[in-house]
Amino acid sequence: MSLSAAKAISPTVEGIIGSSTAISQLRAYLPKVAVSNANVLITGQTGSGKERVAQSIHHLGPRRDKPFISVNCGAIPDTLLESELFGHERGAYTGADGVSPGKIRMAEGGTVFLDEVGEMSAHGQATILRLLENREIYPLGGRKMVRTDARFIAATNQDLETLVMSGKFREDLFFRFNVARIHLPTVAERKEDIPDLLRFFLNQYRETSGHCVEGFTPELMKCLLHYNWPGNVREIRNLIEAIFIDPPSGLVSFENLPNTFARIFQRKGASNERDRIISALCAADWKKAKAADLLKISRMTLYRKMEKFGISCRGRAA
Repeated sequence: MSLSAAKAISPTVEGIIGSSTAISQLRAYLPKVAVSNANVLITGQTGSGKERVAQSIHHLGPRRDKPFISVNCGAIPDTLLESELFGHERGAYTGADGVSPGKIRMAEGGTVFLDEVGEMSAHGQATILRLLENREIYPLGGRKMVRTDARFIAATNQDLETLVMSGKFREDLFFRFNVARIHLPTVAERKEDIPDLLRFFLNQYRETSGHCVEGFTPELMKCLLHYNWPGNVREIRNLIEAIFIDPPSGLVSFENLPNTFARIFQRKGASNERDRIISALCAADWKKAKAADLLKISRMTLYRKMEKFGISCRGRAA
């Protein structure tokens, strides 16, 4: 199957790839969130594209010409948190030989992306809560309070509601974040987007490498569509990157896959009816009459099953 020859063009909003119902709804919602100044909470599994969505919100909104600063909340120890976020003056502590503005002041007028907020300690949660409430920072060793004008977008792969109920996450901080809520589906929940995702990353690496890789053989594409992609979008990107280390000319087959990926895909088959329907639609270039023939069902039955499983043909040939 040649992805470059496919009729469908991957619709994107700042890199949001796909035409499934969930992604179409997300794409319609993002511009509305972007023009507001509300705090945003993005949830979803690892690799589902949370930072990409945060970047889209930033670039679609009025703060697009200001910085987008990412902070990994789970990677900053409590002893360095205030310095990392708020900055410090020279001599504020042992080893502070210079002045640091801190991540919040670096993002002035722009967006602060607080990733992995579910990993924050109690001290970190209290620090972020005060920041969101007062919009004020005190650099370590400084004598003046500094007001900040930055938008805050938080992300987590954890269930914050469950963490709140167990006392591991502050309820007041959760409500501060949970104003505009965005949940990203897994790739397994939107398998009809897999060809779009493959095409996007294949074109991306083809342009940067200069190698002429056209797509995938039908046999390999069938396995790619049936695979559940536990690493989500990141895993798809990693696969394409691995292929381009030693790429074939023309179509990619099983023989061109790195051993780790080949072993995975060669043992996968169609896992359920939804997978089989999506596989048939892709094989038929999303022509529903042809897909119905491949499935040996009527076209009306195919319509009903597509509606049942939430499979969208938006943007593809009928």
